[in-house]
Amino acid sequence: MLQHPPVYTLGTGSSEEFLKFNWKDSLHDVIRTERGGEVTYHGPGQLVMYPIINLRNHNKDLHWYLRALEEVVIRALFSTFSIEASRLKGFTGVWVGNQKLSAIGIRVSQWIAYHGLALNVSVDLTPFQQIVPCGIRDREVGSIKQLLGEVQASHHESNVDQLGTDDSVLIDMAQKSLVQEFSEVFQLKLEQVSWPASYL
Repeated sequence: MLQHPPVYTLGTGSSEEFLKFNWKDSLHDVIRTERGGEVTYHGPGQLVMYPIINLRNHNKDLHWYLRALEEVVIRALFSTFSIEASRLKGFTGVWVGNQKLSAIGIRVSQWIAYHGLALNVSVDLTPFQQIVPCGIRDREVGSIKQLLGEVQASHHESNVDQLGTDDSVLIDMAQKSLVQEFSEVFQLKLEQVSWPASYL
């Protein structure tokens, strides 16, 4: 799990028609990856989770796997931030109303699944305006911080930090919650391993 420097990524079959700029003149790197799905943006404040899963040990069904990844995010949003998210019929990802908070793009080879999901925690949403995120023209992109700020505004509070929603705190909370919910959804016992410095 990590945060990328600012970058646009396109899936194997992505169309450049969903870029609103000439990719040769982009302010950020534009990378074609092995995952499925259309163009999206990654940057600081967005958690990207790259699980490597042998689906033979779970369920050899790609739709099941995508729904399971969505379930991880839906549970994490509710258990940690009291955000009620859901799936949107016909689309992959996790939504709150009209806003997409999590994008999912995977690759599977011989039932080994890799790539994964991205959750917008406190990421700057401006770069999403330069693309058609995931190829969906009539939907918006949102973030946890933005939604918490809207809740706070409805309670007439003046500072997002009063809810303890400092960016680094939000990232830490989201990361711990994603790991916990991932272990429960996939019924895995996770162990943290420290790598020798020579491996880094």
